[in-house]
Amino acid sequence: MGTAKAIDVDLALRALADANRRAIMKVIRSDPQPVGKVAQVVGLSQQTTSHHLRTLERAGLATITADRTRHLYALNTDGLAAVQSYLNGFWPGKLAALKSVIEQREADQHG
Repeated sequence: MGTAKAIDVDLALRALADANRRAIMKVIRSDPQPVGKVAQVVGLSQQTTSHHLRTLERAGLATITADRTRHLYALNTDGLAAVQSYLNGFWPGKLAALKSVIEQREADQHG
């Protein structure tokens, strides 16, 4: 499920910081779900669940589609890909730093 909406990584990271939103994301990751079903699964009121779903949608982590009289929420994989890309940017530097520390320790032990 993708969307052309630009992803604000800061909003996405703030949204992901909440455990309830992460639980909601697990519910909507496989199939689009109405608010009532999501609320039932995660054990929150519909009002609270709606708030969290709107936050996920604004952050680019969920999409909303209309199905007659109800709204269905689904995980937006583009939003997750944007967060993953952002976080992946940290790994090369960290790996290089780790490699340097290991090489320095080896040199100290053998030198």
